Amino acid sequence: MSHIAEIKTEVRDTAAVEAACRRLGLAQPTQQTVRLFSGEVTGLAIALPGWRYAVICDVASGAIRYDNFSGHWGDQRQLDRFLQAYAVEKARIEARKKGHNVTEHLLADGSIRLSIQVAGGAA
Repeated sequence: MSHIAEIKTEVRDTAAVEAACRRLGLAQPTQQTVRLFSGEVTGLAIALPGWRYAVICDVASGAIRYDNFSGHWGDQRQLDRFLQAYAVEKARIEARKKGHNVTEHLLADGSIRLSIQVAGGAA
């Protein structure tokens, strides 16, 4: 039986953040305090292509902090790509922990469909 799930992404897993960065060819994130336009924040700093300031992931709270000045200091699509990659990698990690097989399908609209094979069928 097949199921569709909608996920609100909270960034809480350092290993999935690192995997998402590798997937996208980004530098590995580093734990640091970064000055954004509006102040300093601490967390895993991710350098997105074309962004003036790093994106900061606070894995303790799941929050993502960034300042792209409504797209003037960074293309929102880059952050969206990262969040998609994070969600895929986190799902893969969790499925594999349970011994499930994961197959990935890139769809024409840019979305990614994961098929997770569990005992007795696909989920």
